[in-house]
Amino acid sequence: MKTKVLVTGANGQLAKTIHKLCIQNDKEIDFTFVSKNDLDITEVEDIIKHLVHHNYDYCINCAAYTNVEEAEKNSEKAFKVNAESVKNLAKVCKESNTVLIHISTDYVFDGEKGEPYSTNDMPNPINEYGKSKLKGEIYIQDILEKYFIVRTSWLYSKEFGHNFYRTIIEKTKTEKKLFVTNNEKGCPTNTINLSNFLIDLIKTKSKKYGIKHFCDAVEMTWFDFAEKILKENKLLKKITLVGAKKYLTFARRPRNSVLINTKD
Repeated sequence: MKTKVLVTGANGQLAKTIHKLCIQNDKEIDFTFVSKNDLDITEVEDIIKHLVHHNYDYCINCAAYTNVEEAEKNSEKAFKVNAESVKNLAKVCKESNTVLIHISTDYVFDGEKGEPYSTNDMPNPINEYGKSKLKGEIYIQDILEKYFIVRTSWLYSKEFGHNFYRTIIEKTKTEKKLFVTNNEKGCPTNTINLSNFLIDLIKTKSKKYGIKHFCDAVEMTWFDFAEKILKENKLLKKITLVGAKKYLTFARRPRNSVLINTKD
């Protein structure tokens, strides 16, 4: 019998990547992908209708409010989606005996540590997005025993969604000079690699529940990443890339959000 998996946030870059991979390769898992139109995780009845009535073995929650800048101005919405809705999702997962795989973020840390962050480090978010995601994590840990909270960093798809990788390429079509901060460091993570990690958790039927860190493990600044993208696409000669020490944003961002990958 196939393992049944519900994936929320179907229109996002991660869910679209999982969908592409499973369509191409997977015969062991029966995936169901739902967008906000199919399942609004802010509505408890929607969650119950999908989870309790369909006997899913796993739920991968890719649905989230991810606009870091807007979260500062509309923290109520960020907390509704990233925290309160996650609490309801966790409750229904417990009722339906569904393992929750929840995608979280490096932004639960303040970035003041001089070394990479492990799962044992104490979170201390410095913006509303990070605070809302941490609150969601706490709800899951309080409610569930069978869960995976997977923190990742600087997630991007070369094919899907609005992200740093695709934005840099688009900028070369209209800009002659590009200013990118070199004052923050992290680990850019390809959605393909994260998707394979999540699928592997399911295929191996891992019982090592709890918080996991997953990233592509190559530390760099946003400037470094922009340069890598331009080189990779042979676009470096089309635009002048300038490192910016002071890059003003509404939300504070951690200077160091490098994660140590979980080994088991």
